[in-house]
Amino acid sequence: MLENECVSNPTHSKTTGLPRKRFYRARAHSNPLSDSHFPVPVSPSQVDYTLHYPRYDGKKIAFADIGCGFGGLLISLATLFPDTLMVGMELRDKVTEYGKERILALRTGNPGQYENVSVVRTNSMKYIPNYFEKGQLTKMFFLFPDPHFKEKNHRRRVISPHLLDEYAYVLRVGGIIYTITDVEELGLWMKSCLENHPLFKPLTEDELQRDPVVKLLSTATEEGQKVERNGGQTFQAVYRRVELALPH
Repeated sequence: MLENECVSNPTHSKTTGLPRKRFYRARAHSNPLSDSHFPVPVSPSQVDYTLHYPRYDGKKIAFADIGCGFGGLLISLATLFPDTLMVGMELRDKVTEYGKERILALRTGNPGQYENVSVVRTNSMKYIPNYFEKGQLTKMFFLFPDPHFKEKNHRRRVISPHLLDEYAYVLRVGGIIYTITDVEELGLWMKSCLENHPLFKPLTEDELQRDPVVKLLSTATEEGQKVERNGGQTFQAVYRRVELALPH
């Protein structure tokens, strides 16, 4: 829930009003298979979006950033697509709180802006259908997810054949999944899962070049900026939701 006013807070910068990350640090990753204690809507119709968007008029959320972290991508997308509602989904409580405070501070410092973006604490691997209707989303983002290196933990990966069924359900035909990682093995895994799913097809090189969002994948988030500073390599897989091809 985002409140309407941002009061003076020692955890915020006195010059910018933005929250300071050091007060909101948490473990890099959380176990997505464990149960956490936070409210979960029974269905998408039960989500009260007036708590998230100051001028909510009934428009449906179109973008979802899964595992949004500190919200860097969302902040960039908010001004690039000012008429599009978007939400970040994050499991870690302190990181979610930072995202909320960051958005509040940006709204205060930029009246009329950033009112189309919000974050919610939830387990997206379990509750995606509780938040979005069939064919609701146009874009989903999976940026630098936990690689879960051990084979026994691959079931915890946020991109998997089973979970892609759920993502295909909430994505409309023509909607796009964006993934990026600096772990080559995970990059190959995500690409393979998408490549082998009948409801996803890769964007062409020309489409990737023309999509303004693709340029943000490696620069908008804290993780991406670290990789770039260290001269690391990234591995992207960007796929479009398509109709199921029926046999002739």
